[in-house]
Amino acid sequence: MATHSGFPDSDPASTLSRGTAMDSQGMDSDTTTRLRDTLKTNGLTDNDTEATGLLGPDGGHDARKDSWAAMKDFDGLPWWRKPAVWWLVAPYAMFTLAFGGSLVPKINLIITLICDRYFADRSAADPSFVFTPVIHGGNNPQCNTPDVQRLVASFTLCMSVLVGIISAFTAPKLGALSDRYGRTSMVAICSVGGVVSEITVILAGKYPDTVHYSWILLGAFFDGLAGSFTAGSVLIHSYASDCTPPSKRGVAIGYLHACLFTGLAFGPLLAGYFVKWTGSLLSIFYVTLGCHIVFILFIYFVTPESLSRRRQLLAREKYAREQEALGEVPRWAAAVSKFIPFGKHFGHGVRSVHRANPFAPLKVLFPSGPQHKRLRRNLVTLALIDMSILGAAMSSGTILILYTEFVFGWGNLEASRFMSLVSMVRIFVLIGIFPVINYIFRTRPAARRRRESGNLPVDEKNVGADELDVWVLRSALISDVIGIGGYIFARTQEWFILSAVIAAFGGLGSASIQASISKHVPTERVGQLLGAVGLLHALARVFFPIIFNGLYAATVSTYPQAFFVLLCSIFAVALVASFTVRPHVFIAEDDEPRPSSAGSGSTRIRQRQDLLEDEEVIPGL
Repeated sequence: MATHSGFPDSDPASTLSRGTAMDSQGMDSDTTTRLRDTLKTNGLTDNDTEATGLLGPDGGHDARKDSWAAMKDFDGLPWWRKPAVWWLVAPYAMFTLAFGGSLVPKINLIITLICDRYFADRSAADPSFVFTPVIHGGNNPQCNTPDVQRLVASFTLCMSVLVGIISAFTAPKLGALSDRYGRTSMVAICSVGGVVSEITVILAGKYPDTVHYSWILLGAFFDGLAGSFTAGSVLIHSYASDCTPPSKRGVAIGYLHACLFTGLAFGPLLAGYFVKWTGSLLSIFYVTLGCHIVFILFIYFVTPESLSRRRQLLAREKYAREQEALGEVPRWAAAVSKFIPFGKHFGHGVRSVHRANPFAPLKVLFPSGPQHKRLRRNLVTLALIDMSILGAAMSSGTILILYTEFVFGWGNLEASRFMSLVSMVRIFVLIGIFPVINYIFRTRPAARRRRESGNLPVDEKNVGADELDVWVLRSALISDVIGIGGYIFARTQEWFILSAVIAAFGGLGSASIQASISKHVPTERVGQLLGAVGLLHALARVFFPIIFNGLYAATVSTYPQAFFVLLCSIFAVALVASFTVRPHVFIAEDDEPRPSSAGSGSTRIRQRQDLLEDEEVIPGL
């Protein structure tokens, strides 16, 4: 582990300047050769001679850009084969537009289906019971009753728990697999579950008398099996981390979050007009299904892979060594495998069962060694804060819509406008404010340091979260606490909307924390680390809905604001915990723990030699 800022102890510009002066006065050929090697090491080519100067061929008017080691494997490739975060913006924006457009209609469709069944069952049990027919796609004020609200909260709870439990197992697996086999294929796999989920929603809405709304849970099962939104967001952030240097990573992930909030902002508005134009509530779900399919095809066939073949092979070799070091086949299984067909596979299967641990991916958050104490604290704290932010965001959306429709009597249009306003504020924060903050407090100081060092390019590496990352996170959590606190005391629509706008500034937290976590480990460990974070996200999708929906269902008829009291308390605890995070704490590539068996010194030496041999052989691929 290192806890430094990453600045060199000596000034390379002055050293190179002295070397250049000596060469002009007649240094020997060996010294000249060493100087040229030094220039190449610092990113200068053979053409950058004394005639051009150390400021470059343009006389220093254009400072050399910092380089990112992970992108050097793609040098020389055409632009359409080079990964960049911009490859994700267009398809992700289209996907989130459809997702945001279907969010409110899906909740209202579930309310309609449950309400229709509820009144039908009551009418069947009591023939004298008279009720207003439920109109699919229309306003149904008769459904705004505590009993229907309780049933809807319970059903959405079942959906969230089902998706959360299954994705808790699949999300970290997909994250780790993406380190070894690439990001794009795993992102495509995650979207397959969304296709199945949309199909079940369409069938339940189109044939409500034949297909019971409980079949929507089947779609939730397949959604969780493919990793759901949890794994998808983790893999997309891993892609952005692969092709973006640490100094710009927060802004890049902020752009992706802005795409999400763009979908949440304009999706409901466009969906409202689209449903009005088509005259069918289900039409928006057909559009969402088509966007899922287009997204899969674009990501898999068009988007360049962000992990080079060399890095994938290195990750596979490292994984193989780790698995080999975990232990041998149990003796009884080895004895049995000698007398049965496919005995070798049987032995490996028994060993896998013995090692099976659903929480094993979390070990990446706890690097061993006393020198990693601060690193462990940073990783665990940031991961738990991120878990709280995402769990609260994904679990509170449904209840927020139910609350506004129950307390203020909002319909589909009013709820959609509210979601659009909040999302627009978040877009403004992520696209308008966050890049300006990053430019003033990170880009300009880096450019000044580059000028002071003779405009030499800096090879950026993951050196932990800096002071800006930490304070952006704390500021975002403060906005969340103030805004959610306003929800508790707001009794009019105007004050409630104002509180929502204040809370929307907390959108900076979700973008900055993902970038901060990825800066703590080497590039080849980003997928594994974010996979562990994905496991926590999945667990949040299990426990947060149970707590939130259960609390709302229990208090909706007495004190519906109790949900906001709990939510505000969670963000207040996260704010206090954020003050324990320390900047510039990271694990360097040389500090990574190497797998070893029985503590053999020769084995550890051989494993390090194997890694060096991999570095020498694989770059040619």
